[in-house]
Amino acid sequence: MQEAMFYKKLENKRVECKLCAHSCQISSGRRGICRVRENREGVLYSLVYGKAISSSIDPIEKKPLYHFYPGSNAFSVATVGCNFRCLNCQNHSISQLPGERREMPGEELSPQAIVFQAKRYDCEIIAYTYTEPTIFFEYAYDTSKLAQKEGIKNVFVTNGYISQEALIKISPYLDAANVDLKSFREDFYKKVCGAELEPVLKTLKLMKKLGIWLEITTLIIPTLNDSHEELKEIAGFIVALGEETPWHLSRFYPTYKLRKLPATSLETIHRGREIGLKAGLRYVYAGNVPGDKAENTYCYHCGKLLIRRYGYQIKESNLEEDRCKYCRAKIDGVRMRR
Repeated sequence: MQEAMFYKKLENKRVECKLCAHSCQISSGRRGICRVRENREGVLYSLVYGKAISSSIDPIEKKPLYHFYPGSNAFSVATVGCNFRCLNCQNHSISQLPGERREMPGEELSPQAIVFQAKRYDCEIIAYTYTEPTIFFEYAYDTSKLAQKEGIKNVFVTNGYISQEALIKISPYLDAANVDLKSFREDFYKKVCGAELEPVLKTLKLMKKLGIWLEITTLIIPTLNDSHEELKEIAGFIVALGEETPWHLSRFYPTYKLRKLPATSLETIHRGREIGLKAGLRYVYAGNVPGDKAENTYCYHCGKLLIRRYGYQIKESNLEEDRCKYCRAKIDGVRMRR
């Protein structure tokens, strides 16, 4: 076990965890909402430090990050646990696994071993993903510091529920993030995720302020967050963050506790994309629809095809360094060259 960062001791051996926006107050012998941080006699511990439930090599496009080292591989790592309870979680078998288990499952994999593996397999990036990286913060933080020394970039794939203090702490080592903006309604966050909207919006604003490259994903779920009005509000918020911010509109498929809802129609995905482009966003993408033209990157200035994708693979590139080879417009992102 590892003593947790970001907590405050209270009376009667109780503690308040300050890692995420839940700010759980935890009695001795109990755990927070994430179920992987436990109070033992007034000391809060992480139960998942160094215990990887999953590790693999992924294209960075899978995160999805389309404007951060496109075409590169990321060494991906996760532990069990999450601070959300999303009814549609596609990784519920590991995110919701802790339950009341005394010992957390996972393979012993130290921060040093993660960096070693990333170098061994020529991965330029380490991605903290699959579950919620916030809940294994100490593990990710120590790994990211070692990775930076070796010239390896670090990215979070996150629900954005991290506390401001924790985000600032890791920001010198965090190069990019894809954040789920699941809805623009408090009611959705409460009923579908077991959380609140406002802390996510604060995280997005702070990431921009801290200079972390940001891309945003919205999984469009029929009848829950697919109205024209809501998609327009999300697009407007992202434009206010910066028109260069990529927005990924991902197709929902029935899963976990939302099996009775239909899959998102392609018409809805394309309608959302048009809403985003009309609002002023430069890059709006379709997700979970391999082969769709909306997977591609187009020049916001001349409209020409810049990067053609199929799923997570890049099939064609018309970038010259970070510029459109046709009109020479600078394309937003980090190391946008092929």
